[in-house]
Amino acid sequence: MMNQLSANHIDLLKYNTAGEDLTLHQFEIDIILKRGDEFDLGGLTCQVYEVPGHTRDSLAFYIPEIKALFPGEAAGVLQGETGNAMQVEFLSSYNDYIDSLKFMISLQPEIVCLGHGCVLTHEDASGFLESALAETFRYRKLIENYLDAAGGNIERAIQEMAHSEYDVKGSILQERVSYLTNLSAQVKHIAGLRDS
Repeated sequence: MMNQLSANHIDLLKYNTAGEDLTLHQFEIDIILKRGDEFDLGGLTCQVYEVPGHTRDSLAFYIPEIKALFPGEAAGVLQGETGNAMQVEFLSSYNDYIDSLKFMISLQPEIVCLGHGCVLTHEDASGFLESALAETFRYRKLIENYLDAAGGNIERAIQEMAHSEYDVKGSILQERVSYLTNLSAQVKHIAGLRDS
């Protein structure tokens, strides 16, 4: 997946006018984080939680003293000019994504620091997670509707959905190639769930 995403961004290299070396190199992992790990942040505790669904190895970080949650993309991404559109981000497992959202809701955070620039507080924080769960259920239905309209043809469903949801609506700010990579994984996954 990472190699595919990297290849999709080759055309963005034209913006690297300084000639900076952007090569990804293999590296050694010093610490493997897992559920139950805790770190002292000097008066605050960072708890590590495994929240699979976006990817198999998605992690969320929670600071209980201030009820702050850092879910990464495990809770979706706000999109649009005003950040009022939700982009659902399950890539590896719809069911795990749902379970992870329910778990994060159970933490009852008062601060949610999203992976792409937004910090939500109080009722906006809890409301965001509840909305993310509801939107995930709605999004699955949307994918299933496109699959049905395409007669089960996965590639046609992906192209029709990308055209309508990305090109026409225009509220998703993600690069189109990245959107298509993610959308393909989602549609194929939901099609597989329907077949099983």
